[in-house]
Amino acid sequence: MTTLNNIRNISPIDGRYASKTKVLQDYFSEFSLIKYRVKVEIEYLIALSNLKELDFFLTENQIKELRKIYIEFDIDDAKRIKEIEKETNHDVKSVEIFIREVFEKINLNKHKEYIHFGLTSQDINNTAFPLMLKDFMFNHLFDSYNNLQNQIKEITKKWSNITIIARTHGQPASPTKLGKEFLVFHERIYNQLEILKGIKISCKFGGATGNFNAHVVTFPKTNWIKFADNFTIKYLGLKRQKTTTQIDHYDTLSQIMHASLRINTILIDLCRDIWTYVSMDFFKQKISDKEVGSSAMPHKVNPIDFENAEGNLGISNAILNFLSEKLPISRLQRDLTDSTVIRNLGVPYAHIFIAIQSIQKGLNKLLVNENKINDDIENNWAVVAEAIQNILRRERFENPYNVLKDLTRKNEKINKEDLHNFIDSLNINDEVKKELKIITPYNYTGTA
Repeated sequence: MTTLNNIRNISPIDGRYASKTKVLQDYFSEFSLIKYRVKVEIEYLIALSNLKELDFFLTENQIKELRKIYIEFDIDDAKRIKEIEKETNHDVKSVEIFIREVFEKINLNKHKEYIHFGLTSQDINNTAFPLMLKDFMFNHLFDSYNNLQNQIKEITKKWSNITIIARTHGQPASPTKLGKEFLVFHERIYNQLEILKGIKISCKFGGATGNFNAHVVTFPKTNWIKFADNFTIKYLGLKRQKTTTQIDHYDTLSQIMHASLRINTILIDLCRDIWTYVSMDFFKQKISDKEVGSSAMPHKVNPIDFENAEGNLGISNAILNFLSEKLPISRLQRDLTDSTVIRNLGVPYAHIFIAIQSIQKGLNKLLVNENKINDDIENNWAVVAEAIQNILRRERFENPYNVLKDLTRKNEKINKEDLHNFIDSLNINDEVKKELKIITPYNYTGTA
């Protein structure tokens, strides 16, 4: 809920929903972006120290001290970098200057010229942003999806024996099991989640125009491509894009966003189905005495959690779609349009995080209204016409489809008695009639 500390925030992500999205601050806030930039700069420096050609050696203690710069990075450090930025008007250069200042304090001043050596800002940004997303996904997002999946799986087991009349085009159709209908979503989410997990997050790291120009001219004997490949994999856990301009081509990031978008779309479908079941009274919801459903109508118990989730997923999809279309496009070797855009990387995932929590909350409130479901079944005996028709086909009964159509396709309710009278009127043997009468909307569920 909103607190006095965040009630003036513009975005509902860290305003109204701050308690639900707080964990994302460790990955997508301005503070975290700065921290990740510092980490990349430091790890790059450590990697450089292993190159004999540079005559630049760091002891284990010095490496430990260097890593403390980003491990123990705090708000005061971030404030200092922002102060420097007021003078430089350049966010990444400010990080470099900050590290230079720290070097003076820890007696590494003689190595300060290797800070940011040969790099462009995008070598830092295009490793920091993928690293932020990777850490968030593996530390939190996948766990969040898995928790939701486990909840859905439990529901499929719990409701596996509850028969419902299916609806196609909004009209009664062949019966199914309530649990199976939720299993559909479990399988769809699983399939797309496996695709998302299988995408290797990549980065750009190759100098001002992707050719290591400054590196090669300074130390021509060093295999800089091999060095960079090793650095991004070993030190950052990111796969380096081999051929680039000044910036990341963002194609891999676009893949991740499209996969995330597809999962969102499946979850929207789930929310709308549950919303519809609630409107059909198939589900009741657990009631809290203090909650209010409507400011005007005291009786209302609305499916607000699923509506909230649907709204957040829709916003997320809109942003993911924009990011995935915009980021891979940059004029010639680079323009600056990606800079302001990619700063919104965490926004769609914050909305996903809010949505998943809302869905989980909503699922916990659902109560199956078996009386209403059974009433619906009793009002729709006509759905077994499909079963009768196909058994009659097996028995070589002439044109059973039209016979059943004449019986059922009219504005009158068909009940059990009507069907059995119809079966008795058919010119078929008694064993088949007996077989047909065993079929009911409750047991005509196939493999569900």
